Amino acid sequence: MHTAKKFTNSGPGQSKGAYKIGKPYQIKGTWYYPAVNYGYVEKGIASWYGPQFHGRKTANGEIFDMNTVSAAHRTLPLPSVVQVTNLKNGRSLKIRINDRGPFAKNRIIDLSRRAAQLLGFERAGTALVRVEIISDESRRMAALAQGKVKSLPAPKPAKVKIANLDGSDSDTGPKTITKQPPRISKREIKNPTQQNVVKVVPVSGTRRIYVQAGAFVYRDLATKMQKLLDPLGPTRIVEAVIGKRRYFRVQVGPAQTVTQGDRLLNLVIASGYPQAQLVVD
Repeated sequence: MHTAKKFTNSGPGQSKGAYKIGKPYQIKGTWYYPAVNYGYVEKGIASWYGPQFHGRKTANGEIFDMNTVSAAHRTLPLPSVVQVTNLKNGRSLKIRINDRGPFAKNRIIDLSRRAAQLLGFERAGTALVRVEIISDESRRMAALAQGKVKSLPAPKPAKVKIANLDGSDSDTGPKTITKQPPRISKREIKNPTQQNVVKVVPVSGTRRIYVQAGAFVYRDLATKMQKLLDPLGPTRIVEAVIGKRRYFRVQVGPAQTVTQGDRLLNLVIASGYPQAQLVVD
């Protein structure tokens, strides 16, 4: 469970949320730059928040309800819709973002308690996840919040597709059922932005946690950082192409658990790399 959020007082009742991107802001020495990004996809660690913030205003003026599905993200527009997949059990869920956070370097998204329950990590507190924005639904959500349209299309009947986590079909083939996940209220089912349809999708391979200390356009600079980081543990340089530019990412690890990853991140930061962050391979 993650609680590194900012309190906002709110009175009783409900408030209407507004569309918000927001200006760059700074939390604990780190700058964040909200922006429209309909190509966003990221792997990392998710946490959840609940009782401490229940009934308080979210960053776009709605009232946070830990018993409904929602999430906080540092930079995506409010509201946006993302697909969050638990990389351990394959559970995948569409989630509406209406808040800012988490403001810790080792988390990429903060889910409501209800969302964490549906994705199967409420007790664990954290999970390795893949977060991908759903561009068409996010665009429609933005238009609705800005008053450009009056309503969203009615949702199609909910279906849950079950597959083995190794990618193979269950029994003689994949099964599709119309059964909703347990403990879902009628209000949630009727709300087209919170259908709470949990899909179980194939996930394979070992998900490893690394600390990324930096990224460079020139490989020789990455090599210099790698040598400086060698005393902290195994290091590697990973090439990544973003747009038309190639980057060389310097990473330390892997860590076997989220707890070990947190410790390694703190060690790297304390060694003089304040911009280091956790990443999931």
